Amino acid sequence: MTLSLPPSQQLIEHIRDARARTLELIDGLSDAQLMGPRLEIVNPIRWEIGHVAYFHEFWVLRHVHGRQPIFPNADELFDSIHVQHDTRWDLPLPPRDAVLDYMRAVLDREIEHLDGRGPSAEEAYLCRYGVLHEDMHGEALTYTRQTLAYAAPRLALAVRHDPAWDAGPWPGDVSIPGGRFMLGVAPDSDFVFDNEKWAHPVEVRPFNIARAPVTNEAFAAFVDDGGYARGEFWSEDGRRWRDKENRKHPVYWRHDDAGRWQMRHFDRWAALRPHAPVIHVSWHEAEAYCRWAKRRLPTETEWELAAAGAPDADGASINASKRRFPWGDAAPTPDRANLDGRALGCIDVAALPAGDSAFGCRQMIGNVWEWTGTAFYPYPGFTPDMYKDYSQPLFGNTKVLRGGAWTTRGRLIRNTWRNYYGPDRNDVLAGFRTCSL
Repeated sequence: MTLSLPPSQQLIEHIRDARARTLELIDGLSDAQLMGPRLEIVNPIRWEIGHVAYFHEFWVLRHVHGRQPIFPNADELFDSIHVQHDTRWDLPLPPRDAVLDYMRAVLDREIEHLDGRGPSAEEAYLCRYGVLHEDMHGEALTYTRQTLAYAAPRLALAVRHDPAWDAGPWPGDVSIPGGRFMLGVAPDSDFVFDNEKWAHPVEVRPFNIARAPVTNEAFAAFVDDGGYARGEFWSEDGRRWRDKENRKHPVYWRHDDAGRWQMRHFDRWAALRPHAPVIHVSWHEAEAYCRWAKRRLPTETEWELAAAGAPDADGASINASKRRFPWGDAAPTPDRANLDGRALGCIDVAALPAGDSAFGCRQMIGNVWEWTGTAFYPYPGFTPDMYKDYSQPLFGNTKVLRGGAWTTRGRLIRNTWRNYYGPDRNDVLAGFRTCSL
């Protein structure tokens, strides 16, 4: 965010940036690829890009400004609440060029309303919601390209390589003292999502948590020890999932001719990077690894305390302060967090020490989403925001992830941000760190 700009120009800058990223993520894809196969875990991309534009149009142009729909049947085409997932391939979607024209028209009209004047509080809120919603779909478009083995996206922010990323492993635990911790977002915060509201006291017992996420090398040891075949490491639900999927190793792994592990990154196979975090593993796989390693997943509260809390001067308790990011309140920078697609993938877990939390945990923001052991439920006193189906339909059916991944946008993520997926999802950009028993 460019803080010297007036509020309307800040919003315009973010709206344009989010749309530029969306267009980068579909660049180079054929018409056939924009539709893709019918799968439960992805959307047809041509539908998805229309949906992100529709979200801006519905909430800003139509709800705030009372404008008529650009497509008369836009609600029947792009409303994700009422258009069932498995029907999205059968819709009479406009062709690619018409969808792109629609996206441009929505963008131009939204900027037209913002340009040269101060937005109302409601308009500013909904414009920002639209940006962050598009950022989330940008991450989904990224892992869709991975799922479907499409070529890696060409991102303007990406750099070929940074030697600082080759930093190796970061083993060991840090000790977190117990105490009363305020989980969630304080009411005086700026834009937040409904499931982060509001901060409430939680008593936390002392615990030890890993300084870094589990690496590919560590997870390969579990696989090579027969971890997928050994029933004692898997819950009943985990065994059903493993057997249904016929999983014997992470979904994008294979052995080369010499028996060494490789991983598919978009459409290319390469040697497994040993000290990068394991990624594209389900909650079931994370739980099984923990049983094998005689460890456990952190609770959501433990994760947030390790990321956002700080010890008192004596180190024996936690103080009342709370950080927006592990390193403090300053916005993410490339030396603190692997975000925004800059690396086009995961980097070694020991990299970016400038991003350490007060307790010494590394990469709690960026690189890889981290499963927690906590089911996704509302905080006390929850009430839905204007977009009522953002959180509510997933309560009780999903697990909480924290921290963001390498493609997550820096303006979206913070220590309190709650992501949520079903425990069977191994296509998303998820790994995990562990706690001692």
